[in-house]
Amino acid sequence: MSEPLADRVIQGIGQATDLYHRLIILVAPAGSGKTSILKNVHDRTAAPILNINLELSRRMLDCTERQRTLQLPRLLSEIVSAFSAEVVLLDNIEILFDLSLKQDPLRLLQGLSRNKTVVAAWSGSAADGKHIVYATPDHPEYRRYPLQGFLTVNPEVNA
Repeated sequence: MSEPLADRVIQGIGQATDLYHRLIILVAPAGSGKTSILKNVHDRTAAPILNINLELSRRMLDCTERQRTLQLPRLLSEIVSAFSAEVVLLDNIEILFDLSLKQDPLRLLQGLSRNKTVVAAWSGSAADGKHIVYATPDHPEYRRYPLQGFLTVNPEVNA
C-alpha cells in the first residue's frame, strides 16, 4: 500500500503547483501507515518531515492557554517556514484539532500552503468522495470538510 500511495502523493505535489492552496491531504485511518508513506516520499524527494505535535508542543510549553490559542498560527508558520524546501511533509497534526486551542485545522493548513506545497497526514476518511472527516461524529474533535480547495490522496479511492 505504501508505494502506490507515495507515488500518488508525488503526483499530487506536481499537480499542486497550479493551485491557489498547494495543499495535499493524505487521508487514512489512524495506524494505516501514513507515516511510512511520508517517509517514502521524503526518501524520494528530500522534502522534510515535520512532527507537528512535537514541534508545537515544545514551543507552547511556557504559554498560557490563551497565549497558545493566539500564538498557534504564528508558531505553526514559523515551524514550516524554517525550512527552505518548496515541499514540506506534515505528520502527527492531531494537536491542531485540540478543542482548547480553538483552531480550524484545515484553514491553518491552507494558510501554510500559500507559500509552499504542504502534504499533511490526516487521520480520518474521505469515503463518501465529497468530504474529508476527522474523528467520528460522536467525538468532540469531529470535523467534516467538503473536498474543495486542496488535493487528497487516500487508500479508499484509486486514481
